[in-house]
Amino acid sequence: MQDPYHEVQSEIQSSLQNAINLRSSYQRIKSTAGADSEELAWARNELNATLTTLEADLEDLEGSVKMVEETGARMFGLEEDEVMRRRKYVAQVKREIDNMKRELTSDSSRRQADKPTPRNDAAESRTDEEEWAEQEQQMMIHQQDRTLTDIQGTLTTLAQQAGLMGTEISEHVEMLDDLERNVDRTDSKLNTAMKKLQKFIRDTEETKSGWCIGILIVILCVLLLMVVLI
Repeated sequence: MQDPYHEVQSEIQSSLQNAINLRSSYQRIKSTAGADSEELAWARNELNATLTTLEADLEDLEGSVKMVEETGARMFGLEEDEVMRRRKYVAQVKREIDNMKRELTSDSSRRQADKPTPRNDAAESRTDEEEWAEQEQQMMIHQQDRTLTDIQGTLTTLAQQAGLMGTEISEHVEMLDDLERNVDRTDSKLNTAMKKLQKFIRDTEETKSGWCIGILIVILCVLLLMVVLI
């Protein structure tokens, strides 16, 4: 059976490194920009979206580990130590994700506490739930954009492959046409050669017949001469 762990782990590691880089960028912007900075909001939403995707990938990785455990490590050619190492890796990544999410949640709560309480209509104030819902919506839109980008890249690749296949087919058709023309020329030359051979045979046969008749006439003349002389 095929072990899906390493392929999923590679994607996890790439997404985790991306999240770490975004976290560093977010912290840098937070230390220099204001709480209402658009750049800071973008960095926070980007990190949130990456963490959401990373959590989904981590579930797949955890599922692959569970599959190995349920099926039996021996079926995949693995030892128990390797299975334990994979469990630890999943737990480590999960802790890093949780730490980054807690940091974002703490920053969000701190910004909410620092906001002055409006003195007019309370309906205009934004609650934590509303802000979180908006962030979730932005993350969903971001995820959809990434999916559409992936689909577009796949379609572009397919179009390029189709173009290459069309070029190869055209080249093969040209090669077949050349082969057909060569076969026709060869067949024509062969027919010409056969006709020449047949003509040569006929000419040879006619020439041999003439020589035979001539020899017979000479012999007959000699015999008549001998009879006359005798």
